[in-house]
Amino acid sequence: ARKRLKPLRTVVAWRGRAEWDQVMVGLYCGDSRLQQDALDRVSAWKSRYGPKMPLAVDSTAELIRCKVLDSSGRLKSHELILSYGLALVRFVNLITERKQKTASIPLRQLAREVDIPVWVVDLRHELTHGKLPRLALCRKGCDVVLEWLRKMYWNRQLGNNLCEEDEDEEEEQEEVEANADLDGDAWE
Repeated sequence: ARKRLKPLRTVVAWRGRAEWDQVMVGLYCGDSRLQQDALDRVSAWKSRYGPKMPLAVDSTAELIRCKVLDSSGRLKSHELILSYGLALVRFVNLITERKQKTASIPLRQLAREVDIPVWVVDLRHELTHGKLPRLALCRKGCDVVLEWLRKMYWNRQLGNNLCEEDEDEEEEQEEVEANADLDGDAWE
């Protein structure tokens, strides 16, 4: 007799789909009070989920945190450059890390493969090895990366419910709970 296998369940840090969607909308809404609420929720997820936290969620939160700090007016220009810089460096490094372990591939090539503008990798290089760039360039880099994350991760998790793109171009995605283990491999 055959045994019936129970479907695997994935334990996630968020309460359900509604909480996930609410956090995504809060992060991208542009209202710093709502963004801070979403960041607080992501911090709670991180405390529950630890290293299993999806890299895209972590990167999005770091970049939004920079924007919230920027809009508060409490940090000096130099402090903001360092804050944006760390978030951007981590984003590029985390995305490219998995492929770099298998072979030494230039970051610019990896960026092209995952559709990240090469100038973002160049900005990361300047932040890491060169003279610190202007704040305006860091802000622009943050906006570009946040848009990339929205398009390549968040909208796909929503099943394109809030996408502005043509539905024929995007495949329907599974529920967030089924994709909870999304990490660097999935970004590749």
